[in-house]
Amino acid sequence: MSYQKLAKDILDGVGGKENVNAVWHCATRLRFKLNDVSTADTKKIENTDGVITVVNSAGQYQVVVGNSVAQVYDALTSLPGMALHASSNNESASEKITGKFNPVSQLMDFVSAVFTPFLGALAGSGILKGILALFTTMNWISTDSGAYKIWNAASDAIFYFLPIFLAFTAAKKLKVNPFVAVSLAGALIHPSLVEIVSNSQTIDFFGIPIIPITYTASVFPILLSIWGLSYLEPLLNKFFPESIRNMLTPLVSLVIMLPLTLAVIGPLGTKISDLFAMVLLAIFGFSPLLAGLVLGAFHQSIVIFGVHWALITLMINNVANQGYDQWLPIVCAAVLSQAGAALGVFLKTKDAKIKGLSGSAAITAIFGITEPAIYGVTLKLKRPFYCAMIAAGIGGAVIGSFEVHASTFTFPSLLAIPTYLGQGFIGEVIGLIIAFFGAVILTYFFGVSNKSVTNLSDQANPNEVVVPVNGQIVPLSSVSDEVFASEAMGKGAGIVPISGIVTAPVNGTVSSVYKTGHAIGIVSDSGIELLIHIGINTVKLKGQHFKPLVKENDRIGIDDKLVEFDLEQIKAAGYDPTVMVIVTNSFNYDQVHVNLEDPNSKQLLHVIPAKPSVSSSNLV
Repeated sequence: MSYQKLAKDILDGVGGKENVNAVWHCATRLRFKLNDVSTADTKKIENTDGVITVVNSAGQYQVVVGNSVAQVYDALTSLPGMALHASSNNESASEKITGKFNPVSQLMDFVSAVFTPFLGALAGSGILKGILALFTTMNWISTDSGAYKIWNAASDAIFYFLPIFLAFTAAKKLKVNPFVAVSLAGALIHPSLVEIVSNSQTIDFFGIPIIPITYTASVFPILLSIWGLSYLEPLLNKFFPESIRNMLTPLVSLVIMLPLTLAVIGPLGTKISDLFAMVLLAIFGFSPLLAGLVLGAFHQSIVIFGVHWALITLMINNVANQGYDQWLPIVCAAVLSQAGAALGVFLKTKDAKIKGLSGSAAITAIFGITEPAIYGVTLKLKRPFYCAMIAAGIGGAVIGSFEVHASTFTFPSLLAIPTYLGQGFIGEVIGLIIAFFGAVILTYFFGVSNKSVTNLSDQANPNEVVVPVNGQIVPLSSVSDEVFASEAMGKGAGIVPISGIVTAPVNGTVSSVYKTGHAIGIVSDSGIELLIHIGINTVKLKGQHFKPLVKENDRIGIDDKLVEFDLEQIKAAGYDPTVMVIVTNSFNYDQVHVNLEDPNSKQLLHVIPAKPSVSSSNLV
């Protein structure tokens, strides 16, 4: 794949650099803040090779590209003018609070931008911690050995110095001096202050008592402190002349902010941290089994909307506060269940395209990245996603009931299992087996039908329209309505129905639903504009015998139910029930081919895009 080409295609799809306010990335997604979301061509982006899907959620326009996101991001920000829109150039703290997005959007935006840059290193360190725990438990390595001490230092450093990492990324996000921010964080975990805390001494700062608090591995105190710095620094820059600003602004910032952080902000951040930990502990304490069931079943639904960052923050905070987290082991069940569901599809299907897609998605999900499995396989087939939810809920309930603890933070995956060694580890193993193999078995026997796999396979061709209603396909010219038969409204086909259910013939969006329910307009993701008209002159029924199941602007996928109609009653009323499927923008296509040869095929129409004409304007 050419990352440069993919980046350019995505940028064109979102409306160009002029429409981009900011862009950053997480483990699998490019996250845009667009000036005008309506300008973005979502269909075009989703049909771009290398893009899994697009999610517009939490105030962010998220383009899911999978494991290559870092390379695509680098290519994107290297395009002319795009470096100005990189995540370090996002709004200031005051703009975050008074901007047009709601608080939830602002919070997700801030958290993802702060943690994303070093989340991979954090996860890698966590896995190394787990491996060391496994090696010492199995007596493969001694804690007194030099190898253990070196690797333990490597695994522990990012957690011990976490305030420094957070200070740097938060400063870039809030556009304050990152080195002043790091100095502030470094002071909080300075050896002299750590020693005072270890001796439970209280410091007197001009009569103000400084309560000894440990800030190593903490999250909220330093974030609040940098947030405060984002207000102080601009004021100081306005106050000091430019000639001395570079020295005096950092000087005064440190002189004011460190005592303020130690006396007020730090204790406040610690209280917030304790409060979140207490709330999560109370939920878990009410019923560990129920907590595991709910989180296991619904965690991947949260991932779909990209708002799982709040949970990540709280999990990291739990490790810092308690020395462990009880939610990560449950989330691991949700992750592996998606891998199991994708594997179930791989084992069941005979379709080569779907087998290749589901097989690669299953492997990726095993190692913690579930978006390719969700968007590429399980969510599109629907039933595998539900099977994964059931298996993850049961597995999560088992893990919750055993009260399993994660000793450190890392992405839930197969590699994370050693981090769950200790309390309830057997329950973790049982729960993960249930989640993974349960999803495989449920999907294999109940989650995959030939029809659904065929539909998913059909989606690989954006120029095809599948049959929306069971019946006999007939040429449009043969229908007994001159307007449709003359192709005045566009090319298409007729279907003499034998059932009363109309389903979606493409992936796309409902553009219109007639009040009488007898007709519906659809725009496919590839831009095919369709009119599905049920019966001839049935508008005279004024909605009788028709039941629309969707509304305007609804997102639809192939085989989703659109309209139910009473076929026998329509016939009894003397109306021709023939269903017409019209490509109303036929002028955009060279050909609209009707499948009359194979009555067993799901394909109804195949549209061939018009070739661009060569003109002087094309050659300039």
